[in-house]
Amino acid sequence: MNINTGLLAALLVSIVFHQDAQALETDGYLRSGLGNSSGSGAMRCFKLQGAQSKYRLGNECEQYGELGLKQDLYTLGDGSVFGVYGMVGFLNQYDRTPTFNGDNGQIRAVQAYSYWNNIAALNGGNLWAGRRYYKRNDVNISDFFYWNQSATGAGLENVNVGGLKYSLAFSRKDNQNQKEVQSRIDFNVAGFETNPKGALEIGLSYLEKPSRQANAHSGVAVTLQHKQSDFMGWGGVNTFAVQGGQGPGTALGSTGDSTLSNADVSYRVLDYFDWQLTRNWGGQLAAVYQRDKRPNGSDLHWTSLGGRLVYGFSERFKVSTEMGHDSVQASGGTRKLSKFTVAPTWSPKGPQFKSRPEFRLFYSYAVWNKAAQAAADQFDPGSTLSSTGTFDSDLHGSNIGLQIEQWW
Repeated sequence: MNINTGLLAALLVSIVFHQDAQALETDGYLRSGLGNSSGSGAMRCFKLQGAQSKYRLGNECEQYGELGLKQDLYTLGDGSVFGVYGMVGFLNQYDRTPTFNGDNGQIRAVQAYSYWNNIAALNGGNLWAGRRYYKRNDVNISDFFYWNQSATGAGLENVNVGGLKYSLAFSRKDNQNQKEVQSRIDFNVAGFETNPKGALEIGLSYLEKPSRQANAHSGVAVTLQHKQSDFMGWGGVNTFAVQGGQGPGTALGSTGDSTLSNADVSYRVLDYFDWQLTRNWGGQLAAVYQRDKRPNGSDLHWTSLGGRLVYGFSERFKVSTEMGHDSVQASGGTRKLSKFTVAPTWSPKGPQFKSRPEFRLFYSYAVWNKAAQAAADQFDPGSTLSSTGTFDSDLHGSNIGLQIEQWW
């Protein structure tokens, strides 16, 4: 994307030539590994057709990395700070040589924006412009970004008015795979104190009808999200969210198919709970229900339930186990997929659920039904669950492998 490349270049130039700038900060993420399947040899990941996520422990088939650079350039008299941020992302499938041609690897600027933070006139609010990860909410064990307003645009963020934090963003394009440009306005209000250690956030998105696209429509989406700290006294956070959308707003937090009309609606309810009961005992549980109503008869009901339990046997060794089940009710029957993973793990920085880095040995086993196989044959022939995939006509399969994961 040219705009991202240009912004990233401007970021690097400003960092190199601005001699009075403060220290350069870095952040990032890395996961890498290798594995084999009980089928034809190459590791293949298990994901149900129609489900929007998969349980990812021992079920990730790509190398992925991000490196972010942040540079504060100026500090103004009111204490506000102006700076720039850029991030490069790398992606490549396990069994493909990274020639960076077609599907064989990609490197791109996933973020490149400028910011003006802690502005006194905005009661500590921020201004930003560019391409950025913006207000991303995800379920960690399934990597499900259920409310994700990332895009290329500009906005006001966390303006404090009466104890509430208001955010307003205007954007045009979510990612490099979005074929049609569609303007989107996102409005968020956070900080409603509903109960002790509990807070509510409300978000509203409006997607404008593209003027140059035939058969396009506008859309809306709304999200209500409640976070409860120290849930049940377990020292973790419980998140409960309800979402609804029409037309291209059926993506429920990003830009969906602009050809969908107001007759196309989606609803979603989800809950996930992170806990760290003791230093050695932590994990996450998650449940999702989504209903997509389509006038053309392609309705879907997606249900997902899973959890990851992590127990530390010592300060640097822990075992993670994960179980997940997805079910999609659609024309042609109810598709089902269940996956189990066990992963002995070396964790140099401690046994907690979110301690990283982790060096894992994993074994994953999955089982699915004929409806799941038929859907894979119809919509994604050659994929893992299809009869022409790695496991042929079998309705089960397994993977074994090694993986490292780190974030900072």
